[in-house]
Amino acid sequence: MRKSIFIPILLFPILVLTSGTTDPQASQTSNKVKVQMACAAFYNQENFFDTIHQNNVNDFEFTPTGSMKWGTQKYRAKLEHMSYAISQIGLDYCPTGISLIGLSEIENRSVLEDIVKQPALAKRQLQIVHYDGIDRRGVDVALLYNPKQFIVTNSKSYRLTLANDTSFRTRDQLMVSGYLLGEKVHVIVNHWPSRLGGEEFSQPKRNAAAGLTRSIVDSLFKVDPKAKIIVMGDLNDDPFNESCAKVLGAKKDIDDVKDGQLFNTLWKTLDSGVGSLAYNDQWNMFDQIIISSELAHADRTKLKFWKPDVFNRPFLTQQEGRYKGTPIRTHAGGVWTNGYSDHYPTLIYLVKEVK
Repeated sequence: MRKSIFIPILLFPILVLTSGTTDPQASQTSNKVKVQMACAAFYNQENFFDTIHQNNVNDFEFTPTGSMKWGTQKYRAKLEHMSYAISQIGLDYCPTGISLIGLSEIENRSVLEDIVKQPALAKRQLQIVHYDGIDRRGVDVALLYNPKQFIVTNSKSYRLTLANDTSFRTRDQLMVSGYLLGEKVHVIVNHWPSRLGGEEFSQPKRNAAAGLTRSIVDSLFKVDPKAKIIVMGDLNDDPFNESCAKVLGAKKDIDDVKDGQLFNTLWKTLDSGVGSLAYNDQWNMFDQIIISSELAHADRTKLKFWKPDVFNRPFLTQQEGRYKGTPIRTHAGGVWTNGYSDHYPTLIYLVKEVK
């Protein structure tokens, strides 16, 4: 059953009073409305390979005889950790957790099926949307979703090509359409090209990826100018970088977002000093969630953005040593640390008034 909460009308959607089961007496007060909540999240899984070599894929280091000695014990530990982390996302306000979550650095569908079967997630019966891509390391993006909250109607995988480099290979972009709390929503899951070779050298590739994402967004707007769109992923750039701010056109201030434009829900979070990953003692917000104007400015009777979050909980965080306070990863310096990921999950909450 979908749970509801109460939010004061005058402050909507700023202050949440309670979560979980509603208070019948509260519904009789004049300054509260009942709303449904949804949670949309993204999580880079950090090299989540199975233990078997996949033909035509450079995954040798993540096999039992490879440099990472990636065997059954480590794989099972990773499954337990990542499934538990996913099970905890969104529980602050959504008693059933995530409605949908985009994932990156997943080797194949088999890994996804193993994740959703883990004890921490099995009862939720999460469903999978995944396409095999052409990334040289064999990692893909995917979407997991709760079928009781998100009903998928269509999906498509988009491939990024570069005219000046026919040997270029990277992750495909995944577009999934469906109904979230009864309203049509389109989710685009990304993992843009890395910064290998340096930020400046690799920037054109991410600009090209942003151009592909923007073309998908524009095609959705062409069919429906009021389309509700969520762009999420590890963009390997910060919100202020050219790919995000100019090519994709995701704005920092929600009041500046007009029809047909995009709002970066996590830009100001980065400005506050909170990021999704750390490098050289500096926080970055590569794991972004960007929404269309219709989600940013809808009235409270329709599905509407409420707030973002970086899921930087203590169990995901290094508690001692040189990297204290940053995500505790699976490997560090080639050594197995039995952690989670080098990225924190990011998420947004969406609300809709219940009549």
